Amino acid sequence: MSKKKVGIALAAVILIAAAGGGAWYLLKGNDSGGNSADKVYVESVSSLNSSNSGAQNRYSGIVEPQESWKVNKEEERQIKEVFVQEGDMVEEGTPLFEYDMEEVKAEISQANLELEGMQNEITDYQNQINQLSKERNSLPEADRFEYTAEIQEKENSIKQTQYNIESKKAEIQKKQESIDNAVVNSKLAGVVKSINKSGNDMSGEDDSYMTILAVGDFRVKGTVSETNVQMLSEEQPVILRSRIDEEQTWNGTITKIDTQNEVNENENNGSGSESATKYPFYVSLESTDGLIMGQHLFIELDQGQTEQKEGIWLFDGYIIQEEETAYVWAANDNNKLEKRIVELGEYDEELAEYQIVSGLSEDDAIAFPMEGLYEGVTTVTDAEEVDYSSPLYNPEGEDGEASSDGKALEGGEMPLDEGMMEDTKLPEMPDMMESIESSDEEDPSDGELMEEGTSDGDGENEADTNEGQDSEQEPEG
Repeated sequence: MSKKKVGIALAAVILIAAAGGGAWYLLKGNDSGGNSADKVYVESVSSLNSSNSGAQNRYSGIVEPQESWKVNKEEERQIKEVFVQEGDMVEEGTPLFEYDMEEVKAEISQANLELEGMQNEITDYQNQINQLSKERNSLPEADRFEYTAEIQEKENSIKQTQYNIESKKAEIQKKQESIDNAVVNSKLAGVVKSINKSGNDMSGEDDSYMTILAVGDFRVKGTVSETNVQMLSEEQPVILRSRIDEEQTWNGTITKIDTQNEVNENENNGSGSESATKYPFYVSLESTDGLIMGQHLFIELDQGQTEQKEGIWLFDGYIIQEEETAYVWAANDNNKLEKRIVELGEYDEELAEYQIVSGLSEDDAIAFPMEGLYEGVTTVTDAEEVDYSSPLYNPEGEDGEASSDGKALEGGEMPLDEGMMEDTKLPEMPDMMESIESSDEEDPSDGELMEEGTSDGDGENEADTNEGQDSEQEPEG
């Protein structure tokens, strides 16, 4: 082959390589793997590892006395005297108030008179029966029927009166008990929280006449909606967190879930629609150190989230497992997303966390998996930098078709970037080399004859295109 042809061949190879490299560069998007507007938010492994990323339902709670007693006033009775005031400390058995029982005493006196009258009626009926019996016995057998019927009538009257007497005695006994219990004494030691002298609460939340709060250890009263109440159970351990400092925690156990009494909350979430029904539940505490009456807390089920674990533990939602390989979407040194192979260790079922044995360090940053992620996406640590109108978050086009945003097509094909012609084809290397070799053999400048019917290298050899012709053309003179 002549130097000229070799030079042409080399130039062609270089051209092909340059064209192929340029196309690769355009298709590859300068290692972006897709549209340059795509960005994804990543978080440091250290922050995820320290925050125990397993999701926890939280419930509202408030510190209250271990026990309280709501004293309900008998509606038909009037208060004669109140012996305590709000804020007074009382002991068990301390008199709180006394009912006015003058009317009841009068009712008992009247009932006793009625009882005495009924007893006199029975004596009178008995005397009448005795007299009728004597008169009946003095008559012939045929004339006794009328007396017998009258005697039976008197005996029935006695039985009815005896029943009325027993009923009246029970009434008198009940009234006497109310007199004996006219003074209401405290059932527990504590403090008088409130006295509702009006007899009803205008807010509609509590119509108790008096409330006594027990002195002693606290408990926590929580509220749970009807949609989550099935997630709680008695004897279930819980963790209580301060709303001010979430690192300050207490441990407790659910002792009661009261689904018989709704929590009366006058709220509608600001939308005009009815809110879900809520029920109270109660938590006993292992320790009350640092708690104060009325303090508001967060309540969450104890699933080991406060235990300190060694190494890196990652919520399993960040991990993709394919057959025997596990990986996460991690940011590389160029702030581009890549698949990072990781080795998994133990699994915490309660927190849904895997121990990461190798493949990640606490200095790495990872993204939460989402549909459409691909290697090469720009990673950012500020969520505000993410453009959620970009193609990554708004895929367009049908399956297998290129979208106008420049993203990769399904199946790994890349769309043409703007400025590339759709029908552009790169020449194949073997065809070009064949063409060069062919023209090299027919170059007249090297003293070789050109076959008749060929041009200066631009046309095809006629002998090659006419199969079956064995004779060669005579060379031109």
